[in-house]
Amino acid sequence: MPASPAPAIPRSLFIFAIFYGGMVCIAGVLGNKLVALGPLAVESGIFAFLLLVVTSSAVTEAHGRAVAGKLVLFGFIPLIVATLLIELVLALPPAAAMDAARLAAFGSILGQSARMMIAGLIAYGCSQLLNVTIFSALKRGTGRLLWLRAAVASVVSQVLDTLLFVSIAFYGVFPIGSILLGQMLAKVTLSIALVPMLVYLFLAIGRRLDRAAL
Repeated sequence: MPASPAPAIPRSLFIFAIFYGGMVCIAGVLGNKLVALGPLAVESGIFAFLLLVVTSSAVTEAHGRAVAGKLVLFGFIPLIVATLLIELVLALPPAAAMDAARLAAFGSILGQSARMMIAGLIAYGCSQLLNVTIFSALKRGTGRLLWLRAAVASVVSQVLDTLLFVSIAFYGVFPIGSILLGQMLAKVTLSIALVPMLVYLFLAIGRRLDRAAL
């Protein structure tokens, strides 16, 4: 018997999945730099994580909660593989021609403790799945108020992300109260100001991609 054809994947879902995997991997690298947002010092990984929230929300709206949940779970694959590759490269002996300053900078940027890696995995999975769950559940109560669902889901999930990551990674190392407050304030502000608008933009891009594929 002839093999059944593989199920067609919407072009928007294919593109968003690639984008999502890239943001998962780059977030930890960007987080090594603190940027000033007004009076707050915020780790730069927040921008990639907000784009993860936007992407998972757009996929939930366009393709359903189950598909978005799988996207989040599959996101562990590039994250774990990237982490293992970084550890492998760090463990391999450097070439003799490698500049000492560049080698030290490489290790400083990419070298993370096991505690921070575990914190990142837990915070990523819990916060992203919560975002998808809240965004989908609110649709029953708020109807088509997409901007409200996007903002609320992002705010709650990003607060959880901060609580989990900072607490697991740094509790007992140094006082974390000021870090938690600053990160939460920045994430709540950006979630309200940017996420709803970007979800609308991603949905518009997704619809255009799918129409072009017809």
